[in-house]
Amino acid sequence: MEIQVFGKQNCGKCESTKHKIEHFITRLGLVERVQFTFFDMDTVDGLAEGAFYDVYNVPTTIIRNNGSDLVRWDGVVPDSLELKQYFGGMA
Repeated sequence: MEIQVFGKQNCGKCESTKHKIEHFITRLGLVERVQFTFFDMDTVDGLAEGAFYDVYNVPTTIIRNNGSDLVRWDGVVPDSLELKQYFGGMA
């Protein structure tokens, strides 16, 4: 599974999203099985990746599995219960 978060360093929602996902991955012991990437939309690389994935709002969170998008949240912090269901089968 791959999780991508597109955000900005000084964005409260972005930092909250980043910490929430890191918490789930660590607490469920999925560090070796989940690839987590934070793309800083204030950098050229972050903007390029964001353009590729049609990111217009921060934070944007995308969960992908085997190259396909499973779910996407644009401009909001993902709800913990919604987020947890995507980790359920992996724990």
